[in-house]
Amino acid sequence: VARAAYGARVSWRFGELCAALPRARLALRDDTSPLFLQPFGEWCNLRPKDAAKMPESAWKLLFYTLSWSYGVYLLFFTDYPFFYDPPSVFYDWKKGMDVPTDIAIAYLLQCSFYGHSIYATAYMDTWRKDSVVMLLHHVVTLTLIAFSYAFRYHNVGILVLFLHDINDVQLEFTKLNVYFKHRGGVYHRLNDVISNVGCLTFSVSWFWFRLYWFPLKVLYATCYSSLQSVPNIPFYFFFNALLLILTLMNIYWFLYIILFVAKVLMGQMQEVNDVREYDVEDGKKTATAKKKEAGLQLPNALKEGMHLKNGLVKDKRL
Repeated sequence: VARAAYGARVSWRFGELCAALPRARLALRDDTSPLFLQPFGEWCNLRPKDAAKMPESAWKLLFYTLSWSYGVYLLFFTDYPFFYDPPSVFYDWKKGMDVPTDIAIAYLLQCSFYGHSIYATAYMDTWRKDSVVMLLHHVVTLTLIAFSYAFRYHNVGILVLFLHDINDVQLEFTKLNVYFKHRGGVYHRLNDVISNVGCLTFSVSWFWFRLYWFPLKVLYATCYSSLQSVPNIPFYFFFNALLLILTLMNIYWFLYIILFVAKVLMGQMQEVNDVREYDVEDGKKTATAKKKEAGLQLPNALKEGMHLKNGLVKDKRL
């Protein structure tokens, strides 16, 4: 009976979060961003390829700045000791415990954003070499957010979001300066310098936040401290497996950063650019066009058969 009651309570909490998503999604939809961001890019006389990608980065910069700032407020300006004392995320943990309102707000915003990001990455954003991995990242992140809320692992969730959002702020800010350094047919050195500095700080912070602090604070707490505070804690392997997948993806993207630095040092890249982008000739085809083209490709044998059939028809006509 107790298990059934707990299951019903979890289902209700999970449904409560999901039911609120449509309302939050209306406020966070990034497909409306071009309505007021794209005209701004045109007003600044950006190059066509930069003007097309600018609204995506501007919207993400706005969201990640707000979400990370809110995470800073929760971890450093309230009584939550999670950052300085990571094992405390599991202190006094109980099944069905109440989620504080301030943490619930952060979860609602993040869940709605990543839920829509799955659609945006697949159909709206610029298609990149790592877009498949990005889709996987959004699915894993959304799963972690939703189930950590449902099973009351919200404390560690706030710590995970804080350690990841800072890099996205730096990335989108750097990309915007890359787009704005060529506008009106004129090269703007200030934006170029800012993008170079931003690239350097982004590389360092990625390693520090995602590859050093994340294992030290989050994985240590979830893999070791959780069993010390709550023996036989539910879904131990499920959540830790997702966090390890997230770590592997962080390492995967760090390889792109290393690739970029190597190209700069070897003189293969004269200016800051996103190494995940396709070449210019590939960039002429949108992701939708590529998918349609791929869907219309026929096996060689079938093509040869069609050519032979057409030849026979022509011969009969002759």
